[in-house]
Amino acid sequence: MPPVTRLAPSPTGALHLGNARTFLVNWLLARQQGWRIVLRIEDLDSPRVKPGAEASVLEDLRWLGLDFDEGPIRQSDRLDRYRAAVDRLLAEGRAYPCVCTRRDVERAASAPHAEDGATIYPGTCRDRFESVAAAERFAGRGVAIRFRVDSEPIEFLDAFAGFQRFDPERQLGDFVIGRSDGSAAYQMAVVVDDAESNVTEVIRGDDLLSSTPRQILVYRALGKPQQIPRYTHLPLVVGADGRRLAKRHGDSRVESYRRCGVPSERVLALLARWCGIDTGDSVTAQGLLNRFNLTHLPRNPILFTPECDKFLREGAG
Repeated sequence: MPPVTRLAPSPTGALHLGNARTFLVNWLLARQQGWRIVLRIEDLDSPRVKPGAEASVLEDLRWLGLDFDEGPIRQSDRLDRYRAAVDRLLAEGRAYPCVCTRRDVERAASAPHAEDGATIYPGTCRDRFESVAAAERFAGRGVAIRFRVDSEPIEFLDAFAGFQRFDPERQLGDFVIGRSDGSAAYQMAVVVDDAESNVTEVIRGDDLLSSTPRQILVYRALGKPQQIPRYTHLPLVVGADGRRLAKRHGDSRVESYRRCGVPSERVLALLARWCGIDTGDSVTAQGLLNRFNLTHLPRNPILFTPECDKFLREGAG
């Protein structure tokens, strides 16, 4: 079977230029190297899913010329698969129930902090309850399920970010794989999905770099170490404040440019510049296939400036 990658948009909002640039890189690598592309809609976070967002994202991808070979697969249709995986790790002692709220964790005097300032769970509920039912009786509500990490370092070679090494106890802590409402957390769902779709290549933003050791641990715990994909983490597109692109930086939605008459070829020309390719003012996705080279991507975050927005809007019909 050929290698497999996936495009995995979340319908919690519109596709913005930063997402589009990552998806373009993923698509170019796949079409250059003969990988299959699976489209997965990551709609687990149901309270944040916006009506019409999925259709808008699919239209944006079509408009940009980014096709796929399988899907869309929706996570909301696969809840039983995630629950079975969580139950398996509970039964095998690789996970445990946790009654702590986010505030409890932040208030814990013993809670360590990761290098990025995130609070590391201090293990308060490790070996505290004999079962999920006992934890729920104690809390009077549903409880989260946490993965039990050990002290063995996690090492992997990222295809763009290079060699990575994580200390699970110091940098990760016991992380959530099941939410208190009974749904799966991202770290569990994405592993189950990638494994069952035979995904071999994961290309995404480097804001998810620290998710990789967690997902490697879940792969191993589920008995699938041979299915751990190759990871490629790309620098993000950021606003003037250095934070990843969002509403606070203005309207950078692909849909907005599409609806105001900006040609897709002009949007792709900007995305190509962000990939280290100067194409002038117009290019198609197909036209980039022979010019794209992963090693030419900038190593630093890409800055979305007013000049970028002006370049796009000047091309509106």
